[in-house]
Amino acid sequence: HMMDWLEEMSEKVYNGYFVDLFVRVSNSVAVDMYEKMGYIVYRRVIGYYSGDEDACDMRKALARDKDKKSVIPLDRPVYPHEVDF
Repeated sequence: HMMDWLEEMSEKVYNGYFVDLFVRVSNSVAVDMYEKMGYIVYRRVIGYYSGDEDACDMRKALARDKDKKSVIPLDRPVYPHEVDF
């Protein structure tokens, strides 16, 4: 499973706090699938897709984030220029 591999690499190789992915707000099937895999909608990114559609920035905490601080949802949407990659 590709997501399992991504999560394992993010945790064991890069010692990350979380895995982050972006999904079109209109893609409810994908949002539901990722939620079933343990991801949460961390924030909404206004106009992320070519300025035409918003994105759900979804995150899943990894073992390093013991207090799960990286997945506390933001209380406001953000714009693409506010997103750090």
